[in-house]
Amino acid sequence: MNLAGRTVLVTGATGGIGAAAARAVAARGATALVSGRRADELEALAAEVGGRALVADLSAEDGPARLLEAAGNVDVLVANAALPGSGELTSYSLEQLDRVLDVNLRAPLVLARLLAEAMVARGSGHMVFVSSLSGKSAGPRSSLYSATKYGLRGFSLALRQDLEPHGVGVSCVFPGFVRDAGMFATSGASLPPGVGTVTPEAVAAGIVRAVERDRAEVDVAPLGLRLGARVAGVAPGLTARVQRKLGGDKVARSIADGQREQR
Repeated sequence: MNLAGRTVLVTGATGGIGAAAARAVAARGATALVSGRRADELEALAAEVGGRALVADLSAEDGPARLLEAAGNVDVLVANAALPGSGELTSYSLEQLDRVLDVNLRAPLVLARLLAEAMVARGSGHMVFVSSLSGKSAGPRSSLYSATKYGLRGFSLALRQDLEPHGVGVSCVFPGFVRDAGMFATSGASLPPGVGTVTPEAVAAGIVRAVERDRAEVDVAPLGLRLGARVAGVAPGLTARVQRKLGGDKVARSIADGQREQR
């Protein structure tokens, strides 16, 4: 799909990846509808990219529907909004657990359901779901987060098969650790030597590539992490042992502690 002249809805636009995605699609000639909970930041971003700000709470049951009602016609969905899900499952209250599931998994599914009919009727459109390498390779203290990100992967791959005959594309993007802005960056956690990171702009470029080239999946991470995710798909037990030897549990604990207040 050529993004020029298209209307692109970006959720979670006040975060690092979302803001970068809004700038990236605007640079390709699209109109960016930026959505999130922080009105002041959204308005500033919308003014910067020449788009429109839509305040929405995707944890609310009617949040996705209200967002699309305000958005109007949408050619491309970038479902990026997410909450941290790091930490042991028993550290979450049921209310916190539901909130993560609602924002990270339910909201993208509902948005897709509500947008699919119009896109199919037009015979065009694209949906991008921002997952994570945690959606391909599970690590310690990430059971809830990985559940939502694995879920997005399975959903997008199956939905792609359903919508492809109707001219509608579906993609899933898998960032690794993102520096400078976003959930990992604000956690203050440090990675072991040799474990690289990527910028929000690199993830945004992956999102644009997914739409313009109709890619089913796009990994955005250093080569070592991408290879590790592939090995995890066929040898999860081996991957878990390697993660432990490399200090994965210590890193996971640090991330969980740093993100606790963001739940």
